[in-house]
Amino acid sequence: MGLRDRIRLWWLARMPAQNQIDLNQRNVYILPTKAGLMLGATTLLLLVSSINYQLNLGYVLTFLLAGSALAAMHTGHAMLRGLELRLQAPEPVYVGDSVLVTLQLSNPTQRERFSVGASWRGQDHAAWVNLPRQSRTSLALRVPALRRGEQTLPTIMIHTRYPMGCFRVWAYWRPEHKVWVYPRPEPNVPPLPLVQNKSANAAARAARAGTGDPEDLRPYRQGDPPKSIAWKKVAHSGDLVSRDFETGQHITTWLSLDQTGLSAREAQLSRLCAWVLKAENSGQSYGLRLPATAISPGRGQAHLHQCLLALAGA
Repeated sequence: MGLRDRIRLWWLARMPAQNQIDLNQRNVYILPTKAGLMLGATTLLLLVSSINYQLNLGYVLTFLLAGSALAAMHTGHAMLRGLELRLQAPEPVYVGDSVLVTLQLSNPTQRERFSVGASWRGQDHAAWVNLPRQSRTSLALRVPALRRGEQTLPTIMIHTRYPMGCFRVWAYWRPEHKVWVYPRPEPNVPPLPLVQNKSANAAARAARAGTGDPEDLRPYRQGDPPKSIAWKKVAHSGDLVSRDFETGQHITTWLSLDQTGLSAREAQLSRLCAWVLKAENSGQSYGLRLPATAISPGRGQAHLHQCLLALAGA
């Protein structure tokens, strides 16, 4: 790593991480581009030639170019100064996918903004937008998720070269939001390892024996066959109910690294991730055992997210 890169990293480390930033004269920087340096050299050459040969038209052209460059410098800096930026929290992704980062750009002033770009620091590809007066718009950036776990978003650069391209105006932004990257689910995963919860079944059978009902009852659902309707209960209470033949069959799927039959850690986590998704989609109750944590059986989006977070941090 060169001295220039070390200085840049030291400078970026001193910037506070935040999810919203207001651009002003303290955090917006400007420098001439290569085209701007060539324009400056040309203007200086014209000035020397006009002085040497006493060319009045040369003076006019020299000061016209210099005045245009000076106006472009102030206009370009004003394109970013006064912008308000907000960052939306990115959604978790799987390894190998791209993290979608959405930026909200707000222009609260009466000045129109042209050719405002946003990109990751060090990348040439940028998303560009124009902002009318007192408007708000969104920009989407993508960054590849190459490893699992909690990842910090790269530094964002907001920049423009409007109007003449002779000055580069930019500002750096360190996002505070982080993104969780789950293991990549294994394709064509083997069947789930199922464990019958016998104690739950015995309790359910005992409860039914105490009430004298051969099956548990539930409200009638459209599509239930007539033979499943408890007609005696309907005649007694007047409520249409059906026998639930599935109640009491408590199937619990316990998932662990040993059940995968694999030796590589990333392959184990990839198979467990696929099993967790498969169990959730099938509506089964599932639990997760890892060396550092154990998650009790359950189901639902909150339970799924808890299991995936545990796999991402394993």
